[in-house]
Order: sequence, then C-alpha cells, then structure tokens
Amino acid sequence: MLPRLVLRLQPSALALYGAPVIALIFTLAFGYVLFASIGRDPLAALHAYFIAPVNSTFGLSELLLTALPLALIGLGLAVGFRANIWNIGAEGQLLLGAIGGGSVALALWGEGVPGTFILVCLTGAITGMAWAAIPAFLRIRFNANEILTSLMLIYVADQLLGYLVHGPLKNPQGFGFPESRLFSAEAQMPLLWDGTRLHVGWLLLPVAAVGIWLFLSHTLAGFRMRVGGDAEPAAAYAGFSRPGMIWLSFLLTGGLAGLVGAMEVAGPVGQLLPTISPGYGFAAIIVAFLGRLTPLGVVLAAHLLALILIGGENVQMLGVPSSVAQLFQGVLLVALLASDVLVRFRVVWSTPARRAA
Repeated sequence: MLPRLVLRLQPSALALYGAPVIALIFTLAFGYVLFASIGRDPLAALHAYFIAPVNSTFGLSELLLTALPLALIGLGLAVGFRANIWNIGAEGQLLLGAIGGGSVALALWGEGVPGTFILVCLTGAITGMAWAAIPAFLRIRFNANEILTSLMLIYVADQLLGYLVHGPLKNPQGFGFPESRLFSAEAQMPLLWDGTRLHVGWLLLPVAAVGIWLFLSHTLAGFRMRVGGDAEPAAAYAGFSRPGMIWLSFLLTGGLAGLVGAMEVAGPVGQLLPTISPGYGFAAIIVAFLGRLTPLGVVLAAHLLALILIGGENVQMLGVPSSVAQLFQGVLLVALLASDVLVRFRVVWSTPARRAA
C-alpha cells in the first residue's frame, strides 16, 4: 500500500484558516522538544520567547516597530502572490529605498529643512519601485523568470549599499568606519510613543491594510488580480492584461518595500550602514503566506513573526543560540506548507498497479 495525494474538490474553509493555527501549535511543540534536547527548561525558554518580550511598555513598542516592516512588505507581496506573480526580491527593493531615502537625508544634512523625513520616505518609495521595475520589465519583455531576476537583484543592491557606505556616502568624520553621517533631526522619523523607538510611520500600517483590502475587494483591478491567480486561463480568455498585473504587483511591492527601507534608516537606524535589514524582505514572504494572503491575516502574522524575532534575541540570555529564531521561522513555514497540502489534498492509500507480463 502506497500513499498518494488526491485533490479535494472543495477545501474546507475551517481547515483553510485553521492551518496556520495548527502550524503554530506544531512549531511550539517543536520548540519544547528543541529546548529540552539542549538542556534548557522548555517552559522557561518558551516564556522568555513569547511572553517576556511584551510584558513592558518598551517591549510592546518594539513588537509594533518590528512588525511594521514585515506587515507593509507582506501586504504588497500578498497582492502579487494572489495573482501568481512571484516577487522574491523585496529585500533588495528595501535596500534601494534605504539608499534613495538616505541619500536625500544626507544631501539636506545641516540645511534645517522642516519635514525632511517626508521627502526621505517618498524618495525611498520611488527608488524601491524603480528597482522592482527591473524584474517586471524583464518578465514582460523577455519572459525572464521573475523569481530569479528579483532574487539576484538583492545581491546587487547589497553590493551597491556596501560600495556607497565605504565610498561616496562615507562619514568623513567617522574614523574610517563604513557608515554615513547620522541624519539630522529633520530627516528622522518623529516618535509616536515617548520613551520608545516607535515612530509615526506605524500610522501607515492600518491605512495600508485597509487600502489593500478595499483594492482587492472593491476595485476592478483587484478583481483581476484575484481571478488571475485563481483561474489564470479564464482571466486571459476574459481579456485581463497579464503585463498590467505584473507591473501593478511589482510596483506596489517595490514601493512599500522602499518605503520600509527609508523609514528604517530615518527611524531606528538613523544613518546608512552596511546592514540595514535583518531580513525583513525574506521574512515577509512567510508573513504573506501565514496570513493567507489577506490584509488582516498579514497584519496578524507580522506581529507573530515579530514576536518570534524579538523572542529569539531575548532567549539568548538563557544561553540559547541566536540561530534559534531563524530555525523557528523555517519550522513555522514548513509546518504551514505541510498543513496547506493536507487542506487541499487528501491522502489515499492504494496498491500500485502491477506491470503487464
């Protein structure tokens, strides 16, 4: 008897939305076994991972601050993924947004221009869109695989950032360190919560989530994106423009990722450094799928993953390696994908047919 997967005619809605919960429970169980296997108290480690980081005002603000880039990028990715358009290069678009916004902040350094941070954010969004336009153009014009092109451009963006902070944008008074000047006060994001690092950029999150929801559910373009993913041949037969979907998806995600990059350098970081992001662009892919490609789900998933990232730093005080956070992300994604398979397929045991003599 051998198992095989048979497509379900109609997946259960309860199972579809319950799969992330099952994946989370499995991840927690895995964490319990993992901590026990390395000689740590599992309950104490899980408490330090999921409870301790948010039991203070500052901890809660850090959770909101970490979830912001994950949610904004995840919202953009969710729109494209629903149409089967695979932009995997949001990390590179984030870096270009940081470069573009940071260049504006440095160009206006010491000028005392009020509201410089707004121009920094707008420039970051535009440069992120421009970087995202490259794989979109290659996909439409030459049918190049957007997964590979967008992914490879991440390394180009990373090298470009490294060149700039080691050269043209290097702080002349930085004692040789690869970093730019600290941005002036006008170029930094105003704080939303005194005594914390949470800035006004967080106010964009509910606006973006509601905007994406309205776009997907109440506009013709959003309907085309949904149909393009669920029934691509039918969408082509109906005359829906595939190139238009690709442009819209990449520019939206690139704009949001570039905005995130600009807010990172104008907010928590405060300058250009060789490393701007801890991998927000990659983690946002998990957020998009964990959130079922819906705006509300993406926002909730972003806060869950932010808690995992912050908890990974907090649990190091117990002597647990920092790589545990990355392991948790990977296990969560694998568990979610496995749950999805069982939601959409059922396992059938059958006897393999014998070969004819």
